[in-house]
Amino acid sequence: MNDSPYGRFDSEDLILRDELAIDRTLLANERTMLAYLRSGVALLIAGVSIVHFSQEGWFWAVGIACIPIGIITGIIGVAKYRRMNRSISLVRRQSKTKKSGNT
Repeated sequence: MNDSPYGRFDSEDLILRDELAIDRTLLANERTMLAYLRSGVALLIAGVSIVHFSQEGWFWAVGIACIPIGIITGIIGVAKYRRMNRSISLVRRQSKTKKSGNT
C-alpha cells in the first residue's frame, strides 16, 4: 500500500484543478517552513538578548532555554518541509509519468 498522503488518488483522474491544488499545497508547505524558521530565529534572538541584558539568575535561565528551543524549532520546520515536499513531488512525478504514458 502507498504510504503517501496522496496515494489514494488515482493520478490518471487528476485535472487542472487538481494540479493547481498540488501547487497551492506546495506553496503552503513552503510558507509553513518559513513560519517555523521565523519562530526559531525569533526565539534565538530573544534568548541571546535576555542572556545579554538580564541581571537575575532565573531570567538568565529563561534566555538560555530559548536558544536550544529556537534551534529545535528550525530543525523541526525543515524536517516537516522535506517530508511533505517528498510526498508532493512523488504525486507530481506519478501524475506526469502516467500522463506521458497515455499519450
